[in-house]
Amino acid sequence: MFTKILIANRGEIACRVIVTARKMGIKTVAVYSDADKDARHVMLADEAVNIGPAPSRDSYLQAEKIIAACKQTGAQAVHPGYGFLSENAQFSKRIEEEGIVFIGPKHYSIAAMGDKIESKKLAGAAGVNCIPGVNDAIETAEKAVEIAKGIGYPVMIKASAGGGGKGLRVAFNDKEALEGFTSCRNEARNSFGDDRVFIEKFVEEPRHIEIQLIGDSQGNVLYLNERECSIQRRHQKVIEEAPSPFISDKTRKAMGEQAVALAKAVKYQSAGTVEFVVGKDQSFYFLEMNTRLQVEHPVTEAITGLDLVELMIRVAAGEALPLTQADVQRNGWAIECRINAEDPFRNFLPSTGRLVRFSPPVQTMWQGDTEHLYGVRVDTGVQEGGEIPMFYDSMIAKLIVHGKDRTEAIAKMRDALNGFVIRGVSSNIPFQSALLAHPKFMAGEFNTGFIAEQYAQGFKAEDVPHDDASFLTALAAFVRRKSRARAAAMSGQLPGYGVDAGNGYVVVTLAPDGQHSYTPVHVDEFVGATGSARVRVGSTTYEICSASRLNDIAISGTVNGKPFTAQVERGTPKNPLALRVQHNGTRIDVLVMTARVAELYALMPYKAPPDLTRFVLSPMPGLLVELAVSAGQKVQAGERVAVIEAMKMENVLFAAADGVVGKVMAAKGESLTVDQPIIEFV
Repeated sequence: MFTKILIANRGEIACRVIVTARKMGIKTVAVYSDADKDARHVMLADEAVNIGPAPSRDSYLQAEKIIAACKQTGAQAVHPGYGFLSENAQFSKRIEEEGIVFIGPKHYSIAAMGDKIESKKLAGAAGVNCIPGVNDAIETAEKAVEIAKGIGYPVMIKASAGGGGKGLRVAFNDKEALEGFTSCRNEARNSFGDDRVFIEKFVEEPRHIEIQLIGDSQGNVLYLNERECSIQRRHQKVIEEAPSPFISDKTRKAMGEQAVALAKAVKYQSAGTVEFVVGKDQSFYFLEMNTRLQVEHPVTEAITGLDLVELMIRVAAGEALPLTQADVQRNGWAIECRINAEDPFRNFLPSTGRLVRFSPPVQTMWQGDTEHLYGVRVDTGVQEGGEIPMFYDSMIAKLIVHGKDRTEAIAKMRDALNGFVIRGVSSNIPFQSALLAHPKFMAGEFNTGFIAEQYAQGFKAEDVPHDDASFLTALAAFVRRKSRARAAAMSGQLPGYGVDAGNGYVVVTLAPDGQHSYTPVHVDEFVGATGSARVRVGSTTYEICSASRLNDIAISGTVNGKPFTAQVERGTPKNPLALRVQHNGTRIDVLVMTARVAELYALMPYKAPPDLTRFVLSPMPGLLVELAVSAGQKVQAGERVAVIEAMKMENVLFAAADGVVGKVMAAKGESLTVDQPIIEFV
């Protein structure tokens, strides 16, 4: 067994590998870029080596720097994680040539299966059902359009070295094929250093179901059940679960055996995943093979009770698999939510910056621990006070729950999301809460087009299902009553002028347009010692009991005898006196007042925000990589005006209306802040 391994990655996956290595008594070496010098994975590792500037092409994609770090530290093996160089056959080969063990498949397996074009050809030769398409690299955008027409729209334009949604577009017409081909090549070149692109038929209403494999150097390959990964937004997985609520035992067995046969054909060892597109009738087609550990591996770990990272390390050290196919278990139901730094209410724009608060829900399951299951697990590479940089992907954490069945797992996940406190950057937690409460998701009736269909106009606050809207109002009044009780108990108050906590309040729900709503609320039978009260909103009564302290953002307790977790904090960006209340994805900003103060507040004039429609503003922090217009140019609505790169994705800005460019206020190559003006129209 190795005594020291180097992790050629960053973020949560680097932290994940370190945890299992430590459990096995193996020392770890982290590598880091200038942007990651204070990152969590650097602090967790036994040693750390700087490998260059912030952009990944200058650091995490530099194979020679990683090899040099191995030699410098005496690391005997390299775990590549996922992304970066994890599926680069040349990197794997170079590592082996230097006498270092690659904790992953052999380079010839990566070359055969990791390359999307070659893997399709090999799968076809092996008799595996493949989706119609052209598996050779396409040279020009014009040729791409010609091929797309021949296959028939819609088509999928895909980078050969792509992964994680990068270098992938779906085109429904010639214009989209032309533009999509160019964008794919650019993204692939920047993210993977390989700009080969191919095209295949896009199967509409498909399910994305993948089989987890593990193989050893003795020729044994097992399938560890499946993962349902159909809940995707722009081809990025959002929620993953194991098992799938869709496929039958017969289909599971057939998919598993086919995946194993494919892996054995390329002498596959280590962890890998075969992805399938599954039709309504449970017919399945080979999509691709990921020759690495997947982001969503924890859900498989939960239902099988196996530590996949440990198995990868043991197989790489030459050990045989410690179990047979008959030993593979499938217990309970696991769900993973990817918590990303993006604003779901602003079309999921990336959100970078400092994590002012980062407090995940209480963990009862841990990485590398196969004993304590049926709980909550958080995989993350960040910590409170840390930075979410714009150079890498947007993932903050992965939230994993394990329940006895799917219903219990969904309930656990909703509660865990309610208790996940993230401040300083926006997160997609409200969106995740809405998805989990959607009737079709709860019934297991969805495919890869689910998010695009259900949220075609984008995600808005009103899209979040309201279990009980007035509960948030009641909770705000309860917390305010608690605060007044503490103020009333303070010593040194003048006789006759002490704080009167009272029991009659008006909760003013603040609206951006100034059309606030006023709700009378009564709080009776408040008992400070037990943190309990009876709160009446209209004709509805809530018996709330919570021992949480006033400075806790995440508060828990019971309402009418049922447990709840919610978030309440004082102060919003626009009003330091307001309370912000969040529960099950719904958020309200309120002021809790006496009836007289509310009466006076209603008389306050509304100040409208300034008109910024003549400006094109940067919707996110990022790099201005393209300016498509110049001063004096006439622009039509919908015309491309600029491209901003953030978190490895290109974001195109379009003109909202016809106009003439008066002034260009930012230069190509400039780092932009959120809402920074780029163009002014006259």
